[in-house]
Amino acid sequence: MSEHVAVPNDQPVRKQQQRSIVTQQKLLDAAIDAFSENGFKGTSTRDIAERAGVHHPLITYHFKNKDLLWRAAAHQVFGDYTDSLERLVENNRDMDPKARMAGMIREYVYYSRRRPAMHKIMVQESSYPNPRLNWLVETHIKPFFDTSIVMIEKLQALGVAPAGNPALLFNMIRMVSGGLLALRSELKESSNIDIEASDTLDELIDMIVSIFLPGDMPPRD
Repeated sequence: MSEHVAVPNDQPVRKQQQRSIVTQQKLLDAAIDAFSENGFKGTSTRDIAERAGVHHPLITYHFKNKDLLWRAAAHQVFGDYTDSLERLVENNRDMDPKARMAGMIREYVYYSRRRPAMHKIMVQESSYPNPRLNWLVETHIKPFFDTSIVMIEKLQALGVAPAGNPALLFNMIRMVSGGLLALRSELKESSNIDIEASDTLDELIDMIVSIFLPGDMPPRD
């Protein structure tokens, strides 16, 4: 008499896992939009669930509470940029310092177009002291800041970037690079500027480099 070994069918489990991943992403996408538009205080988890088209209790199931959902949403927005920046720095190691900084500015501008929530979230959380801002700075902004300051100081020493407080200069570049995209609607109405158009962004990048990095790189020995 032959023996038959039952092979477990894990297909239902995989489908459940896939549904769970899809639900989490729907909640994250909805949370990113809601938090960037209305801030943490002005956003309810019920609003996020409605935007995501899922049942409200699923937020607690996947993220425990609103604060952890905010952190997960912010981590996705800022983490994606950090990953893209790390790839850019690695690929541009052979470039001169001015070209590397220009490449970072370009990546920052185009990422801001792809993810307008990045600047909106920063503006929302910077309006008053709070633990979310502290977490955002320590987890995502400060590492980016520290790396960039070293580059700015080197460019100042080479006479490429203007003298002055390197932290102030870096933040001026950062605000111009991405801040204008946060004002896309106002710019369209007041100045008839389509800041999201690629040719406009390329012109913006060229202007930023010429204004904030006006010097030429010294000739190589």
